[in-house]
Amino acid sequence: MKKIIAVTSCPTGIAHTLMAAEALKKVAGSLGHQIKVETQGSAGKKGVFTDEDIEGADVVILATDIRIEPARFAGKPIFETSTSEAIRNTREVIGSALALLPPEPAEEVAPPEVKPAAAAPAAAAPAVAVGKRFVGITSCPTGIAHTFMAAAALEKAAKALGHTIKVETQGSVGAKNQLTPEDIAAADAVVIAAETNVDTSRFGGKRLFMTSTKHAMHAGQEVLKKALEQPVGGGAGGDLAGAVEKAKAERAKARTGPYKHLMTGVSYMLPLVVAGGLAIALAFAIGGIQEGAYPEGTLAAALMKIGGDTAFRLFIAVFSGFIAYSIADRPGIAPGLVGGFLAQTLGAGFIGGIFSGFLAGYLTKFLADKIRLPATLEGLKPVLILPFLSTLGIGLLMIYAIAPPVKWLNDGMNAWLLGMQGANAIVLGIILGAMMGFDMGGPINKASYAFAVGLLASKIYAPMAAVMAAGMTPPLGLALACFLFKSKFDLEEREAAGPALVLGMSFITEGAIPFAAKDPIRVIPALMAGSAVAGAISMVSGVQLLVPHGGIFAALIPGAVSNLLAYLIAILAGTVVTAGALFFLKRPITEPMPALA
Repeated sequence: MKKIIAVTSCPTGIAHTLMAAEALKKVAGSLGHQIKVETQGSAGKKGVFTDEDIEGADVVILATDIRIEPARFAGKPIFETSTSEAIRNTREVIGSALALLPPEPAEEVAPPEVKPAAAAPAAAAPAVAVGKRFVGITSCPTGIAHTFMAAAALEKAAKALGHTIKVETQGSVGAKNQLTPEDIAAADAVVIAAETNVDTSRFGGKRLFMTSTKHAMHAGQEVLKKALEQPVGGGAGGDLAGAVEKAKAERAKARTGPYKHLMTGVSYMLPLVVAGGLAIALAFAIGGIQEGAYPEGTLAAALMKIGGDTAFRLFIAVFSGFIAYSIADRPGIAPGLVGGFLAQTLGAGFIGGIFSGFLAGYLTKFLADKIRLPATLEGLKPVLILPFLSTLGIGLLMIYAIAPPVKWLNDGMNAWLLGMQGANAIVLGIILGAMMGFDMGGPINKASYAFAVGLLASKIYAPMAAVMAAGMTPPLGLALACFLFKSKFDLEEREAAGPALVLGMSFITEGAIPFAAKDPIRVIPALMAGSAVAGAISMVSGVQLLVPHGGIFAALIPGAVSNLLAYLIAILAGTVVTAGALFFLKRPITEPMPALA
C-alpha cells in the first residue's frame, strides 16, 4: 500500500477538477492505496495538504489543466497529467505515478507471484465442466467508443465459446466493472485489449494476452483462444505494450504543453471577465442599453467604468501574463502583462494577447537558460535581469512587428462578426455549437468557449450567448430523454438524469460524459445536433450575453442577456433536438452493444 497525494485543477475549477478528484480517490482505494486530494478551483483550495501529508507521501500526482506551483513537493516523485487523463485513464495515471518509485526488494515482490499461481488450480477445477474463466481490460485513447465496444465483443465471444468473462473498462469516467482479487485469482487467462498503457502487475502468474481493441472487436473468439495458449506468467504483446506506452507519453506531453499554458491564462482571466461582465450588465439594467456614455456622476456610469473601462481592459493583459507565467514561472509575469496590455491598447485584442503571452514566456525561459551569472549574482536574474530584458523585447516586438498585422486581422474579424446576419450567423452558430457538444469539456469544447470569451473585450457578445446555450443542451437533452424514453437507458443512467439536469442548467457540459461513455456512437452525434441547433438559433436571433458563465441563472441578472425570449427558445430547441435524436439513434437497453460494430 502506498500513500499518494494529488492536486486537481481546471480553468473554471468546477467540473473536471471535482471529477478527476473523485476518480483518483475511487480507483486508488480499489487498488488498496491511501490517497488525499487537494482541489484548486474558483471557490479556492479544498482539502489543502498539511506538511505531514506531504512528508508522508510516497508520490505526488498533479492532474491539472493549468500550471500548479510544485515547489512545496520538493524531493518527492511527481507525475504530471491532465484532468481528462485522470478521469478517463485513472488506473494508468496511478500506475505511471507509482512507477516513478524505486522497485521493491525482491522478497517483497515474490509473494504476489506465488499466491495467484497457487490459487489458480483450485479455481480451475470446476472451470473444466462449465468452460474457462477469463478476466479482461479494455481501454482506448479517448476512453469512449472502442473501450466499450471491445468489452461487449469479448463478452459475446466468451458466451459463444461456453466460457465466462468479466471485463473491466477503463473509460472516460474511470474504471467500470472493476476486477477484484478474487476474480483474478479464479481466472484461467487474462486479455488486455488496449491502445493505452495498462498496468499488468496485478496479473502475476496468469496467462496474459495483449492486443488492440480493434482486434478484440473483430475477432473476439480468436483473442480468447490465443489467451489460453499463452504460457503461465508470460503473455504476448510485449512490443505493443511498449508502443502504447510511448504513444501515451507523447500524448500526455502534448496536453501539458501549449494547451496547459493557454488554459492557465484562461483560468486567471475568467474572474475579471465575470466581474466586468456583471458590472456592465448592472449598468445596462440601471441606465438602459445605449450607444453613448452615461451621464457623469450616475451609478450607471460608475458601473460601466468598473466593468467596461477597467476590468475588460485588464483581462487580456492578465490572460497574457499568466500564459507567460505557466511557461517561465514568475519572471514571465511582467513581460506577459506588458505584452498583453500593449495588445489591448494597440488594437491586437485577444489574438494579440495569445501571441504576447507565448512569446513572453518562451523568451523569458530562453534567457533564463542561457544567461549565466556568478552564484553571488544569481538572485538578480528573476527580479531584475529577466523581467527587464524580456519586457523590453516583448514590448518592442508588439509595437513594431506583431500588433500592426494582428490589429488588421482583429479589426477584419470584428467587422465581419458585427455585420454578420442570415446564413453567416447560422453557420457560425452551428460550428460553435457542434464544438461545444463534441467532447463535453475537452480541448475542442474549450477552444469554442475561449473564442467567445475573447470577443467580449471587443464588445462582441453574440458568440458568447451561442456558446453558453450550446453548452447547456447536452446534459439537458439527456435528462429529458431519460424522463421520456426510459427503456433506452439503464437504471444508473436514469438515476443520473436529475444531476444532469442541474449541471446543464449551470452550464457544465461535463454532465453528459457518463452517458456518452456508455454509448458514444449514438449519443455524441445527438449532442452535437442539439448544440448546433441551439447555437444557430441564438446567433441568427442576435442574442447577446455579457457574462461568460452561470448558465440559465445568468438570465436572472437584469441586462445580462439581450433578447431573452429567443435565448430561452434556443436552449429549449437544442434540448428537444438532442432528446429527439436520442430517441431515433438509441436502441432499447436490452439490445447488445456489439450491434454497433
